[in-house]
Amino acid sequence: MSCVFCAIVHGEAEAFVVLDEPAVMAFLDVRPVFQGHVLLVPREHHVTLPDLPADQRDGFLEAAQRLCAAVVALGAQGSFVAMNNTVSQSVPHLHLHVVPRTKGDGLRGFFWPRTRYGVGQAEQHAARLRAVLGQADSRP
Repeated sequence: MSCVFCAIVHGEAEAFVVLDEPAVMAFLDVRPVFQGHVLLVPREHHVTLPDLPADQRDGFLEAAQRLCAAVVALGAQGSFVAMNNTVSQSVPHLHLHVVPRTKGDGLRGFFWPRTRYGVGQAEQHAARLRAVLGQADSRP
């Protein structure tokens, strides 16, 4: 499959899934700004926000609201929510970033270094977010 996010949605690529619902899926970013950085995608392939059908907008945004609340429930003071449309969009499948924030975390502007998860850390973060979101582990 040429779209990595479609491959994740269809179970053909691995991801640390935190939200798995009929219209949307959310999983940890493999190169997070901060640990707990989540990507929300529609299950259907749409490249940009303007491409998202009107009947899917409310559900997409409602899922984003729940993800923002989940990262705060896990200790963040707030969140940074962002979406690129075409320019700087590393994967041409609509995705919304929910990044946990705390005062003094060092994030300034729109340029920041990416990190990697240590052994077992991504699985732990995904499990904690699933628990807050009331999601069962959908992957073997």
